[in-house]
Amino acid sequence: MSKGPLEGLRVIEFAGIGPGPFCAMLLSDLGAEVLRIERPEMPRRTAAEVTRRGRPVLRLDLKDPAAVDTALGLVENSDALIEGFRPGVMERLGLGPNACLKRNPALVYGRMTGYGQTGPLAQRAGHDINYISISGALSAIGTTDHITPPLNLVGDYGGGAMFLTVGLLAGVLHARTTGTGQVVDAAMSDGAAALMSQIYGFLADGRWQDERATNFLDGTAPYYGTYRCADGEFLAVGCIEPQFYQTFFERIGVAAPLDERNDRSCWPALRLRTEAAIAGKPLQHWADMFADVDACVAPVLSMRDAPNHPHNIARGSFTVVDGVTQPSPLPRFSVTPGAIQKHDGDCRDILARRGLSQEGIARLYAAGAL
Repeated sequence: MSKGPLEGLRVIEFAGIGPGPFCAMLLSDLGAEVLRIERPEMPRRTAAEVTRRGRPVLRLDLKDPAAVDTALGLVENSDALIEGFRPGVMERLGLGPNACLKRNPALVYGRMTGYGQTGPLAQRAGHDINYISISGALSAIGTTDHITPPLNLVGDYGGGAMFLTVGLLAGVLHARTTGTGQVVDAAMSDGAAALMSQIYGFLADGRWQDERATNFLDGTAPYYGTYRCADGEFLAVGCIEPQFYQTFFERIGVAAPLDERNDRSCWPALRLRTEAAIAGKPLQHWADMFADVDACVAPVLSMRDAPNHPHNIARGSFTVVDGVTQPSPLPRFSVTPGAIQKHDGDCRDILARRGLSQEGIARLYAAGAL
């Protein structure tokens, strides 16, 4: 088993989708011992299911009281728990915060939902697009007449898994200091709003208009956006600062007076001139032109091309596991680097460390639960 900065941290993950597994993957990659509990009927993991990597699996039918008792036994010797069901589901199973904290008062109980544990929408179904829609984030992304969903990155992963990860680790630090556990209520709608903190600040001081396609970071400003090249590929430009602005437009041969940089009335005409210039040459031409200069310019790479970019190769940003190319563990640590954890399929040591008897472990193996 790989070591990392979270070595010794014991986590139970109740299998869900989206942000819960991603949070568990992050913790596992950094050395935490994460035991994933799945329903017996759940399909076995394939190599392509990247966010399920690095964790041994225990299959329990949580409608069976004996399985619930097994789960509670594991809770007694765990530091943190991850669950992503609708509010009330874990309570009905007998595995809610009260039951678990009774068995382990120092447990940090992480709850990942779309709308949170309380509020008018707490019991409503939804997906990333719904959660970010009430945060103000979705309304700001797209063109004048069309809103563009930003994949499921803002709600599920940025606003969900990342905040749950921070909450769990903060809770563990508190528990190790005080001996007192607690519940972490992580809602994707809340997290998406938090990601918009700076933009809400811009709105308050007048630097942002509450209207799509009118702002300097939403792809409208000619110095911050993407441009189609002659070969149909795209160039990403982010020359916000004056020195980068001047360098970019000088190199592409487009007149762009610096005193017009923040004049929104000048943006449409400058964008048209820039589009025409960039469209005259293929992407490689522009990549070569800006390879040796700071102008905040980069090629827009596809998911298939990104792992082969020289910078990503040099950094080891991607790795290949069982034939599947996937992002490497992050962030990077100088002394205790993370790694995708490997397991030989034998969970006996893990279960024993979590307090299960050898007889109980043998029964789980005999039942095919491991």
